[in-house]
Amino acid sequence: MSTLNVDALVGNTSANAITVRGEGTATTSLQQGLSKHWVNLDGTGTFAISDSFNCASVTDDGTGDYDPFFTNNMSNTEYSVACGCPSGAGDHSVINASTLATNKYRVVVSDGGASLEDQDPAMTQINGDLA
Repeated sequence: MSTLNVDALVGNTSANAITVRGEGTATTSLQQGLSKHWVNLDGTGTFAISDSFNCASVTDDGTGDYDPFFTNNMSNTEYSVACGCPSGAGDHSVINASTLATNKYRVVVSDGGASLEDQDPAMTQINGDLA
């Protein structure tokens, strides 16, 4: 088996796109398939970022209300946000993202109803295009 050691991969075609062959003959754009941001928050006790990627900071706007800021902004507000907390973190916790901007987005954690609640962990990730 060979080992390929590189510091950067750059495509030869327009926009330096790199495609990867998946199952069968299907291909996937490498850039489109990568997560562009993720954050794991501890919203209980002393608010903290437990771990993250492309996350400059997170503002704690109150109980269950957070604003993650990107280190490298998104190119538009048409990105996809996935949110969740692991089973057992909260009995009926629901995490929603809204107010999408190119430099940040809003995350709210609720008890499944109208009441917001802090949670550990509260996790989100972004797929889309970087600026």
